[in-house]
Amino acid sequence: MTAEEDGIRCMLMRGGTSKGAYFLAEDLPEDGADRDRLLLRILGSPDPRQIDGIGGAHPLTSKVAVVSASTGGGTDVDYLFLQVMVDEPVVTDQQNCGNILAGIGPFALERGLVTAQGDTTTVRIRMVNTDSTVVASFPTPGGVPRYSGALAIDGVPGTGAPIELAFSDTAGGTTGALLPTGSPLDLVAGVRVTCVDNGMPSVLIAAADLGVTGTEEPADLESDEVLQARLRAIRAAAAELMGMGDVAETTVPKMVLLSAPLAGGTICTRSFLPVRVHTSIGVLGAQTVAAGIAIDGAVGHDLAALPADGQPFRIEHPTGHMDIRIDFVPGSTDIASSVVFRTARKLFDGVVFPRSA
Repeated sequence: MTAEEDGIRCMLMRGGTSKGAYFLAEDLPEDGADRDRLLLRILGSPDPRQIDGIGGAHPLTSKVAVVSASTGGGTDVDYLFLQVMVDEPVVTDQQNCGNILAGIGPFALERGLVTAQGDTTTVRIRMVNTDSTVVASFPTPGGVPRYSGALAIDGVPGTGAPIELAFSDTAGGTTGALLPTGSPLDLVAGVRVTCVDNGMPSVLIAAADLGVTGTEEPADLESDEVLQARLRAIRAAAAELMGMGDVAETTVPKMVLLSAPLAGGTICTRSFLPVRVHTSIGVLGAQTVAAGIAIDGAVGHDLAALPADGQPFRIEHPTGHMDIRIDFVPGSTDIASSVVFRTARKLFDGVVFPRSA
């Protein structure tokens, strides 16, 4: 039997508000094109239902993490994030995913890439997509990951063990600068935007400037053809200004509609993926929004109820909120570090059988 007929080691995990298939790099083809073709078959793409694979028929559940021991100094494991398109034969590495990231430390321990350090284990992770680093800390009583706990995160039923993610060098991770255009405000396709990259290249737009409230349900925004057409035009033009070129087949930059907070938070968001609307917001997307609205003159700065120094930014989204602590370099809006708490859970561990080629 071939290796594929024997099955390929795979762990399905929920990370934050996403779900994905986690693999060791050694269990996948070394050639990137061969690997991507295999992943399309495993997840069941292209097919809007992904009926013949393990994908969940939504961008938030059609994700892959590829993990290996780090070869360079300073980190323990390397994490490559791959977004597998649902209804297109496309796999892209043009973004990170901070939600899937939440499961990387526990997965690395489960697979023996790192060893437990007592009741709490810390893993330094290199995010290969942007060559940036995050430190994950999570409970490991008895030397194994503990997934149960008391932390609730909006967008996920129940509670789980807290996983602290501390980011230190995400500003400009993809584009080279926190403000890729060099300005906090640009006029793109007749609309005021702020292009910002604190780990997730994003285009911030005041919802009112596009004739919506920014509080609509995701399905309503997805079905608004006029809005979708305007966003496509803005996204294409903004990406050129950001130095990202043609982004027709990539998932970044994200488009984020902003409005005044409704529930005592800092800002209200609706994040496009880029067509489907996130039912919450990604970790790196949230910290990018927080970094952007903190800048005087940026879109959203005047809409936001900015927190006091040392307090978290509460980013409201369709299913609740996410708290992000941003530590700025004293006297500036430069980012020193960002911290967020997530949960993750192992759903199954075994082998997956790809559909035939």
